[in-house]
Amino acid sequence: MSGASVKVAVRVRPFNSREMSKESKCIIQMQGNTTTIVNPKAPKEPAKTFSFDYSYWSHTTPEDPCFASQNLVYNDIGKEMLQHAFEGYNVCIFAYGQTGAGKSYTMMGKQEEGQEGIIPMLCEDLFEKINDDCNKEDLSYSVEVSYMEIYCERVRDLLNPKNKGNLRVREHPLLGPYVEDLSKLAVTSYTDIADLMDAGNKARTVAATNMNETSSRSHAVFTIVFTQRKHDSETDLSTEKVSKISLVDLAGSERADSTGAKGTRLKEGANINKSLTTLGKVISALAEVVSSKKKKKTDFIPYRDSVLTWLLRENLGGNSRTAMVAALSPADINYDETLSTLRYADRAKNIKCNAVINEDPNNKLVRDLKDEVARLKELLRAQGLGDILDSEFYAIPNNKNRYLVASENQRPGHFSTAPIDSLTASPSSGSLCSQGGLQSVTSIQERIMSTPGGEEAIERLKESEKIIAELNETWEEKLRKTEAIRMEREALLAEMGVAIREDGGTLGVFSPKKTPHLVNLNEDPLMSECLLYYIKDGITRVGQADAERRQDIVLSGAHIKEEHCIFRSERNANGDVIVMLVPCEGSETYVNGKRVEDAIQLRSGNRIIMGKNHVFRFNHPEQARAEREKTPSAETPVEPVDWTFAQRELLEKQGIDMKQEMEKRLTEMEILYKKEKEEADQLLEQQRLVYESKLQELQKQVETRSLVAETPDEEDLEEEEEEEVPWTQHEFELAQWAFRKWRYHQFTSLRDQLWGNAVYLKEANAISVELKKKVQFQFVLLTDTLYSPLPPELLPPEPEKERDSRPFPRTVVAVEVQDLKNGATHYWSLDKLKQRLDQMREMYDRAGEMASTHQEDGEGGLTGSDPFYDRFHWFKLVGRAFVYLSNLLYPVPLVHRVAIVTEKGAVRGFLRVGVQAIAADEEAPDYGSGVRQSGTAKISFDDEYFKKNDFQSTVMTRSGLSLEELRIVEGQGQSSELGNIAETKLGQGDNLAGQLEVGSIFTFRVTVLQASGILPEYADIFCQFNFLHRHDEAFSTEPLKNTGKGAPLGFYHVQNISVEVTESFVEYIKTKPIVFEVFGHYQQHPLHLHGQDLISPPTPSRKYYPIPMPLSKPVPATKLNTITKSNLGQCVSKYDLLVWFEISELEPTGEYIPAVVDHSGGLPCHGTYLLHQGIQRRITVTLIHEKGSELHWKDVRELVVGRIRNKAEVDDSAADAVLSLNIISAKNIKSSHNSNSYFMLIFPIRTFYRFEAVWDSSLHNSLLLNRVTPYGEKIYMTLSAYLELDHCIQPAIITKDICMVFYSRDAKISPPRSLRNLFGSGYSKTPDCNRVTGIYELSLCKMSDTGSPGMQRRRRKVLDTSVAYVRGEENLAGWRPRGDSLILEHQWELEKMEQLHEVEKTRHLLLLREKLVEAPPVGTAHTNKSLSESLSPSMSSGTLSGYDSTDIESLVDREKELATKVTKGFLSFMEPRSNSWVKHFVVVRRPYVFIYNSDKDPVERGVLNLSTAQVEYSEDQQAMLKTPNTFAVCTKHRGILLQANNEKDMNDWLYAFNPLLAGTIRSKLARRRSGVVKT
Repeated sequence: MSGASVKVAVRVRPFNSREMSKESKCIIQMQGNTTTIVNPKAPKEPAKTFSFDYSYWSHTTPEDPCFASQNLVYNDIGKEMLQHAFEGYNVCIFAYGQTGAGKSYTMMGKQEEGQEGIIPMLCEDLFEKINDDCNKEDLSYSVEVSYMEIYCERVRDLLNPKNKGNLRVREHPLLGPYVEDLSKLAVTSYTDIADLMDAGNKARTVAATNMNETSSRSHAVFTIVFTQRKHDSETDLSTEKVSKISLVDLAGSERADSTGAKGTRLKEGANINKSLTTLGKVISALAEVVSSKKKKKTDFIPYRDSVLTWLLRENLGGNSRTAMVAALSPADINYDETLSTLRYADRAKNIKCNAVINEDPNNKLVRDLKDEVARLKELLRAQGLGDILDSEFYAIPNNKNRYLVASENQRPGHFSTAPIDSLTASPSSGSLCSQGGLQSVTSIQERIMSTPGGEEAIERLKESEKIIAELNETWEEKLRKTEAIRMEREALLAEMGVAIREDGGTLGVFSPKKTPHLVNLNEDPLMSECLLYYIKDGITRVGQADAERRQDIVLSGAHIKEEHCIFRSERNANGDVIVMLVPCEGSETYVNGKRVEDAIQLRSGNRIIMGKNHVFRFNHPEQARAEREKTPSAETPVEPVDWTFAQRELLEKQGIDMKQEMEKRLTEMEILYKKEKEEADQLLEQQRLVYESKLQELQKQVETRSLVAETPDEEDLEEEEEEEVPWTQHEFELAQWAFRKWRYHQFTSLRDQLWGNAVYLKEANAISVELKKKVQFQFVLLTDTLYSPLPPELLPPEPEKERDSRPFPRTVVAVEVQDLKNGATHYWSLDKLKQRLDQMREMYDRAGEMASTHQEDGEGGLTGSDPFYDRFHWFKLVGRAFVYLSNLLYPVPLVHRVAIVTEKGAVRGFLRVGVQAIAADEEAPDYGSGVRQSGTAKISFDDEYFKKNDFQSTVMTRSGLSLEELRIVEGQGQSSELGNIAETKLGQGDNLAGQLEVGSIFTFRVTVLQASGILPEYADIFCQFNFLHRHDEAFSTEPLKNTGKGAPLGFYHVQNISVEVTESFVEYIKTKPIVFEVFGHYQQHPLHLHGQDLISPPTPSRKYYPIPMPLSKPVPATKLNTITKSNLGQCVSKYDLLVWFEISELEPTGEYIPAVVDHSGGLPCHGTYLLHQGIQRRITVTLIHEKGSELHWKDVRELVVGRIRNKAEVDDSAADAVLSLNIISAKNIKSSHNSNSYFMLIFPIRTFYRFEAVWDSSLHNSLLLNRVTPYGEKIYMTLSAYLELDHCIQPAIITKDICMVFYSRDAKISPPRSLRNLFGSGYSKTPDCNRVTGIYELSLCKMSDTGSPGMQRRRRKVLDTSVAYVRGEENLAGWRPRGDSLILEHQWELEKMEQLHEVEKTRHLLLLREKLVEAPPVGTAHTNKSLSESLSPSMSSGTLSGYDSTDIESLVDREKELATKVTKGFLSFMEPRSNSWVKHFVVVRRPYVFIYNSDKDPVERGVLNLSTAQVEYSEDQQAMLKTPNTFAVCTKHRGILLQANNEKDMNDWLYAFNPLLAGTIRSKLARRRSGVVKT
């Protein structure tokens, strides 16, 4: 039988209430002895399969044929183990599993029939077999039990109430690990075992966790020592078999996060998991030993790591037959714990146990112990303590504290000795004699303690003697000891308030038949009636434990007095026992809900509450029997008397007084309220009278003043004239403009609307994402301009007077709705958004109900039932264009090429339109096939209508003004040359156009010729046009197919218009245009391609100027506090900084030489540093700027580098270490380089500030910096310098992205071949070329003060609702509603549209002037003929000639061309001191002018900012200098005189520096030449 493996069984339980409430699913399947578990988080993964000795399916009901009952588990495991015990083997059964998996149920079971566990059934079968064998004379049996608990690594005896503390676990060389002083109680029947087991279970530590409400928090080990004695009559020899049956109920294995454990529960869980983890280690180690077959010296089994494994050492891989039951939870929420349990059990089945039959253990053990005692005695004699042992007297204390003297040979095979520590000097103990006479015990103890090693030897001797004493106890002595412990336990439990039945059982409460007593009532029904306190005859005192007098009933709590009350039990004259309750002074005692202050007689069933928490029911058995025969008392309730009843009774009895108190209090409050109300009414009446009198006085004053104003005296007029401010006309216009500007300033209120309604926009987007609607919402600003007229539904309600007098167009906040599914864009007002949002919320709430009757989004959008969608038109507006009609005054035929502009100010193509005056009966010319022609339309212009409605043709600029008014403010008025010519020409129109007489009929023709440049995404294109005052009907062309390629779209739509001439018509054609609207149908909406993410569109740059060098965000400083952007006031000055960056490397000579820089890119402010690997480096930064009184560098606060990467783009999400460099020098220097000598002549007063820092690239711990850079790859790093300035509260930050390539340490670096050819052989020898430049703008601003109301208004806080959380916000992926940036962007769009509008007007005037100069009108017939001649021949070729404006580019294209165009060449600079000319190479990249030494110089030596400089050209200046081809550039700090090589170069340079100035000069020269020709 030796070498048998551990028997392993697994058992799965049904769902508990917690798992059923969470609707858990079963993940365990069993078939035969195979158990399978499925991962609920990954159902596609293959299931994990385990094989065991037994697999018990207890998940279903007993009706299931596969159901494993308690009896089946016991028959398979328990009976086999009991049989092994009768054979003489040690046996162990332990249950393992997570909390609430059913371990205690399997081991202990329940009290109901058929629910008993393995332990009760095994014990019952044990005594049944013993009773069956009792008839045999040669067999005798004895059974001893012990029950201990391992809680938080502490061992507790559950059967002996005296052993309250922690018992020590010791190890004996022969017995192995054992628990010192653990009581072993002799039992004679199964009833004894059941009583002991029940008493131990009640003392066991049990607490509630989330996993299981009755979860065992400790390991319980129930040990049965089963001894069989057999007497052989033939040989007259007796043999014994001793079996130790260990039944272990382990605590639950659990995870802290799943149990919700905190505090003490968490600490318990940690210790439980420690024991079970150690058990797992032991099982794994034992399994490995078995699998390796050969035990190595290094194999270590960690038994001692926990008390549990130390005590179970023999049962795990030792002398024992062991079975393990693994309890499983079937729920998917416990997958991790269940899988861990299965793996635990799978390892345990590999353990081999070497069990042997335990025969005659006492004889062998006593012999070994005698040898051990003899050896220890010899050890004491060797240490000089032999005289102690020679006395041969040992005192043994027995239960009665008497000392017996015994010798070694008193009983054969047995001996007893006294422990050494029992030697005391008392008269009753006799005397300790020796040859020398009397010897004191004190001297003996001193000798023992002073001898080295003596204390340890004595300790070990005491252990052995104690074990011998236990082994030599007879069976009768053990029974007497068990009875004594039972008596002590009953006494202790009686003190605790637990009553014991006459048979010793503690199941339930045993109610005495005669004695009055108290039983406890608890809120938890399971804990009610568990404690019983006797009311003894006489006085029974109740109080706290620390009272001066001993209290019979000890209670604790905040409201329990030291002496709380007294129960007095005495007999009356009839012989009946009467119990009186006498409360002590100040104690809170309630009987049947009423507080008791005097003595009161108690009756059976009374509810007694002491303090606040202790609730009892008084029981008087004799009185209850007597009253049962009579009518029940009124105070005896019919319903069950429990804790709830007592508490409700207490509240009801107290509530009577409380109700009276509340009524009294309410009456007082009503009286006080009436009194205060009367006083307040009187005060309000007085104030009302006072205000009415004041209003009457003010009304009289107003009436008096109005009467005086109607009849003014001459003196008053004179006084008013004297008080008037003498304003000039210009000042009056300024004041009027300022009043209108602030009267209608609207962007502040728009900002309030944006931030105040942001939460609604966010919620709409969140619901759209949740419901998977392809709709996005974002704020948009719409202004009522010519290019973007507002629909009526978006106009806010406004008084009619205010609307008519408004000088500027209205701007409103709207919501742009992008329907990505249908490819449409709608605009909603804020009110409409809120209305739709209510419908969206309703749809979201009933989304679950709509799942069954779901309709397609498209259907809901078309029918209008879906709040996310609107009806959309088939055609979408491409853009608008305007054609002015002032040529009809002369009349002159014109063909216009006008830009088609969107509502955002973007140009989407061009439209060619012809306008001419015709005779009434003139037919349209033949334009060929496919020409659309309609009849003559009659239009009326009513003077009264135009007087009522003033149509504005101006567009608001960024500052909220029209350009005309800006000119007035600047003092320019309408004095421009172009304006004068137009005024003059237009003024002649009344004389030239005779047909424009008021009352006559005037006919003109509008011809829509072609459309070009329209994007191919618009399939069908058509155009419609109308006058500004006509909204009902429009003239429309036929739609044309658009491919976006090839020839322009030819409409050739002719529309004759007949008008009765009125003053309003003449005014209209002078100043107002015709509106052309181009529509198209989307082939594919552009939002379909990139519209899935809710991301705000990028804000376009306000200018088309490209940034010279893209700047990264500054690297955060490590030594400075977080820099916050303060409120900036007025800007004092601006400086352009030219910064040189150098990286120097340590040469063998010991000097730091600048590393070679590759400038092959050819772009300014770019360059690649070519560095060696593993060499010390320094970074040098030089700042160059104009000298100014406000700009003084104080110190370099910090220089930091970071963001090491191998691509130019910066990944903001990537975490990177920031390295702060050590600054070694920072100072102002004088430029003494030869390369800068020329610049010192041109720029004599410039400041140079240089600082240097040590850079150790290895500190970054970056592979990119430590290795040689692969071919084709570049390394990028961001550098940020924080510089302190005088009188500045925040440092200036300079940030630069540096590009590098690393070569090996010994590589010889030379510039690329193209560079060598470009710079010559001396390239690498010029250190001032090995640097990279950066250009920065530094603004010095004053701190804003809080003085003016305007400043306070700008800084006032706005309620920002965009930060408010809405449901589903986490799905928006970083989307945010537009804010202040939208206002700035819209202002720029308005300015751009105004510029486009001005361009169209100017283009029209230029064409008109050109036509009038070259071909003045003679008559209508000639004009018509000339237009037809200019139009007809062009139809076949597809191009238009004559008076078309094809040579005039749009403003947008011109700005783009100027922004990207680079002008470079040589210019001569005048040296101011010597008046000599110095030639330099110049590159113009607007807005900067870069100055170099030569065309081969890669480093910028100087820079001019054209946005702040002024370019001047004067022929008088050239005459004075006697130098041709010169012009000047003036900055704030100096003026520079430049000379070009010839006149053509000068014009080109002027065009590069200032295109507007160059155009003005060319225009003047052209007019001058044309005037000379005419002359």
